[in-house]
Amino acid sequence: MLFNSFEFLVFFPLVVMAYFAMPARYRWTLLLAASYLFYAAWKVEYLALIIASTLVDFWAGRQMARRDGPSARRPFLLVSLGLNLGLLGTFKYFNFFSESFRAASAYLNEAVGLPDLFADSLVLEVLLPVGISFYTFQTLSYTIDVYRGKKEAETHLGLFALYVSFFPQLVAGPIERSTQLMPQFRAEQQGVGHGFDYARVRSGLTLMLWGFFKKLVIADRLAIYVQEVYGAPGAYEGLPVLLATYFFTIQIYCDFSGYSDIAIGAARVMGYDLMENFRRPYFSKSIGEFWRRWHISLSTWFKDYVYIPLGGNRVARWRWYVNLLIVFTVSGLWHGANWTFVLWGALHGVYLVVSLVTQPMRDGLWNGLARAWPAGSSAAAPRTAGWGLPSVRRLRDFVGIVVTFNLIAAAFIMFRSASLGDAAVMAESLLQGGGGLLVAGFGSGDFLLAVGSIVFMELVHLWERSARLEDQLARLAWPLRWAFYYVLLGGIALFGVFEAQAFIYFQF
Repeated sequence: MLFNSFEFLVFFPLVVMAYFAMPARYRWTLLLAASYLFYAAWKVEYLALIIASTLVDFWAGRQMARRDGPSARRPFLLVSLGLNLGLLGTFKYFNFFSESFRAASAYLNEAVGLPDLFADSLVLEVLLPVGISFYTFQTLSYTIDVYRGKKEAETHLGLFALYVSFFPQLVAGPIERSTQLMPQFRAEQQGVGHGFDYARVRSGLTLMLWGFFKKLVIADRLAIYVQEVYGAPGAYEGLPVLLATYFFTIQIYCDFSGYSDIAIGAARVMGYDLMENFRRPYFSKSIGEFWRRWHISLSTWFKDYVYIPLGGNRVARWRWYVNLLIVFTVSGLWHGANWTFVLWGALHGVYLVVSLVTQPMRDGLWNGLARAWPAGSSAAAPRTAGWGLPSVRRLRDFVGIVVTFNLIAAAFIMFRSASLGDAAVMAESLLQGGGGLLVAGFGSGDFLLAVGSIVFMELVHLWERSARLEDQLARLAWPLRWAFYYVLLGGIALFGVFEAQAFIYFQF
């Protein structure tokens, strides 16, 4: 069931009304049934995978709780890891690795005469279960935390099942931690949770409305242009490829952050707090800052469960760089079973390592510029600690934002391309001259609407610098607040794309 579908517009209000009509201690049963129904709307057979992960991880947690010490708990952690990563590997990565081994074997056979051991690759004819990467990581965080002693094992199977399958964030996050979400479910089940709160409902609906605007008005319209260019590699050169690359960079943000806004808002309507997943990432002044603002629930997951266990930055400098490359490469693989995603992740790792290596040199250059600033300006503006003149600091911030955005956009060429070959063609086409702004199926009206909606979004982002959107709106007088609501509603009704395009991250 897509958020941007008629079915969800019926499903969600019915669930909310039933939720608040029920006694608090029984609401978890409604949410669990609604979550399973929400997921079964795609393919009911794949409910078995969620249920299997739920039962095994619940059992593993209970077994670990009865044992002291890592060595006694480790076998049950391995069972959890084996099942969850085994299911993920089978359904998402089996065909990818099978085909990769076949291609490598054929190359070695032709190049150096080694036997072709994988002449026929084995292919599984299965559909990728929606959201498997998200709920797998969510339930794994629980068993790892129990193993480490950071979380007590859950004793209520129903509440744990709800944690694994909670429908607002089930298929595309945010990837929640049991330490954050389980206490909220337990408080509600014990009758000490929340009742109907108008302020929370208004805040949640506002965030959902903003998410729908970003998805339907911006992301899905930009998708038309992006698909026309990236769907036919080599058909366009120069400006259209550049514009399609920038448009995709905006599209994927609006698509994914739009989903997160709807998910967080839907949970908030019912009284639950989900973690922030995006924090205006394209205002980042460095790649490191970008990953602290983009898909926060995933980046913190990799930090806690992969990067820190590898040693993080508490190792030799060369090993620190290797740790970063490993984490970002694995993160790329998490996104999809394609070498384009693997190299996209690895490229971000390279970006970060290069940024760290060149940091002293760049600091020296900017501090030198601050010292060389014309004397007339220095008298008009006081120096600030570490950065020299405020104007130099602002210039550095601006350059950092522009450079970071363009590095991110360049990497997205691989992310959006269907293959490495297509990515190479698109990169080559980007370097060619010529081309116009418009492409087939995307007229001047579409272009102006796309640019205008992006500008509107960025103005809202600037407004959000001091507080999140829903809090800013709550401070306004009601006529201004409702005027903003009507702008969003009117924009969606008049300019939204209503073909119910799936969210990009559903494929992961």
